[in-house]
Amino acid sequence: MTQKKKSALREWIEAAVFAAFLAFCVIRPFIVQAFKIPTGSMRPTLLEGDLILVNKFIYGAKVPFTHYRLPALRQPKRGDVVVFIYPEDKKKDFIKRVVAMAGETVEIKSGTIYVDGKALLEPVFNQRYYYNRGDFAREDEKLVVPLGSYFVLGDNSGSSRDSRYWGFVPADNILGEAMIIYWPPQRIRVIK
Repeated sequence: MTQKKKSALREWIEAAVFAAFLAFCVIRPFIVQAFKIPTGSMRPTLLEGDLILVNKFIYGAKVPFTHYRLPALRQPKRGDVVVFIYPEDKKKDFIKRVVAMAGETVEIKSGTIYVDGKALLEPVFNQRYYYNRGDFAREDEKLVVPLGSYFVLGDNSGSSRDSRYWGFVPADNILGEAMIIYWPPQRIRVIK
């Protein structure tokens, strides 16, 4: 009878160790990771305290402790809400919306974003006012996004430190696409 108890305990421990291994060595670094939204820079899409899941697999997850990435399913596109390593402090992760990709010209004029001379009319862009603030969004200034980079903005333009202030996000800094708000329960939804 003691042997059965030991084997049941051993099975439970082995299952717990295997689950922890999967969570920390496979799922979190390569597939999906949880993040907490610390500020209101993405209001109204994301609120302070929202807990979200980020798909790291879609853009090709980084292999830990190397400079390699897994093959991507697709590249970030305009409108994606992405989590990335903050270009000015590699220890911080930021979340913003992709506005322009490499080779595109971006301009903020009278509160509207223009890419390659055309106003962005999609609801995620045209229902907000974008301010000309920072060194990378002066009135009547057109910027060309360098190769291998993205121009990103917070949905709450009035209180967002984004590409207008520190420039472009290197593609290698992008960690994944925000997929879902999973907490608090009344805010559970797919992120668009």
